[in-house]
Amino acid sequence: MNQQPTTNNQRGVKQRVVNFGRVLTAMITPFRDDGSVNYEVAERLAAHLVENGTDTVVVCGTTGESPTLKWDEEYQLFQVVQKAVAGKAKVIGGTGSNSTAEAIASTQKAAKLGLDGSLQVVPYYNKPPQAGLYRHFQAIAQSSPDLPVMLYNVPSRTGQNLQPETVARLAEIPNIVAIKEASGNFDQASQLRRITPPDFAIYSGDDSFTLALLALGGSGVVSVASHLVGKELQQMVQAFQTGQIKVATEIHLKLFPLFKVLFCTANPIPLKAALKLQGWDVGSSRAPLCDLPDDLKPELETVLKSLSLL
Repeated sequence: MNQQPTTNNQRGVKQRVVNFGRVLTAMITPFRDDGSVNYEVAERLAAHLVENGTDTVVVCGTTGESPTLKWDEEYQLFQVVQKAVAGKAKVIGGTGSNSTAEAIASTQKAAKLGLDGSLQVVPYYNKPPQAGLYRHFQAIAQSSPDLPVMLYNVPSRTGQNLQPETVARLAEIPNIVAIKEASGNFDQASQLRRITPPDFAIYSGDDSFTLALLALGGSGVVSVASHLVGKELQQMVQAFQTGQIKVATEIHLKLFPLFKVLFCTANPIPLKAALKLQGWDVGSSRAPLCDLPDDLKPELETVLKSLSLL
């Protein structure tokens, strides 16, 4: 179902060639007023994203409020989004955990559902050393060898940094094919690209870091802002990849205020507020997250209006 072609990279290791595209959207999870998941809105939103620049939908990641979702809710979201974008885009499911056994079970379920990939976050709170991180991701990948795995390094949330040398070792495992790099560290991104195979994809985990990462050999972005400006992000990445650096820079600078305001407080609070301003019935975030504070709303509205998003 998820068999991928293989190629020999410069280090002689077989590596699957998996194309998740340029713009991957870390999709929010809509909720109803009673706090339950609004699967109908999730279906419509996923289809809208694909019609507006998204190549791959990432479901139940940080932006999707995975910490407060139950596994059954996540599995249903996987299927709803998969159906909504069938034949038009790929679907990656966030199946990571700080428990290796739990991540394996969830990833095996995602494989059975026929998803196109799995997003595996660095284990949070327990802060495993690099040797433990290697074994964690190795065990998950080997438990579902036909499901492509994207690592997810976000030290600000997990309390632990996945070092480039560990990533390079993990990249030798055939179905570990990419990383969402959200450390914001230019030196680390450079080292990642220098020591990983050329067919190992490096995606920015931060919209404002995308253009810089492209210059370091990155493949694109796992984006929050693509809910609102997916087509423009596609244009930026394509412009850079075709040598139109000035055009790419202009798009980046135009969108930069949006990248920043969407993180004026914890993600996805500002994004949900922006979508509600556009008329999307996405509801509030689950506790312990909350609605956007009133004092931050004017800045968000100003940025959205400046980009003709309202």
